[in-house]
Amino acid sequence: MADAVLSARERWTSDFGGEQFSLGSAFYTHLETGRAAEYFARCAASDALVESVLPGAQSATRALFAQLVGARVRARRGFGGPGVHVFPAGSKVARRGGVPHWDVEGLAPEHLSRQRDALSLVVMLQPPSKGGALRLWDACWDGRDEPSSSALRSPRRDVLSGSGDAVLLSSYRLHQIRPFTGRIDRISITAHGVEVDPGVWELWF
Repeated sequence: MADAVLSARERWTSDFGGEQFSLGSAFYTHLETGRAAEYFARCAASDALVESVLPGAQSATRALFAQLVGARVRARRGFGGPGVHVFPAGSKVARRGGVPHWDVEGLAPEHLSRQRDALSLVVMLQPPSKGGALRLWDACWDGRDEPSSSALRSPRRDVLSGSGDAVLLSSYRLHQIRPFTGRIDRISITAHGVEVDPGVWELWF
């Protein structure tokens, strides 16, 4: 699957000035760069692109999510389905690591006010040569955009994934991609989910 993603390089979306790329449109990158309208206008095209490069990957990701949570999973209306993040070797993220963050950008005010369960699924397609773990802090979203110094000092654990490994984490948990070295890009499929009704989850990218 990673080879297929790499072969479709000309179809990637560049985000944050080339710091990272995606196959398919990621909501949070569009939101943070003032392109939310473009994201919603391109959802169908985004899904078609992912399906053309990785046939069946979106449905397989939804099926895996459903298996892990033991509930029914459906696509979130108006949003794009699971997509791929590419963090290039030698990039800013590779050198410094990603920004510590929560995955709450795609949650609606209703989800946040009612504290709906929300999870992020990351399936590693191609790990980098060395490093690139996912750091998880024992700190959850407290309503602020930036993590506090106390949150960054809380206990943490680095989860290193091999090809095909999946990590399911609370979208409210503070996390970060750690620096990595070598000439191999870090490539993963990502899906965000929220429980909209008991036993019913909706997924998006």
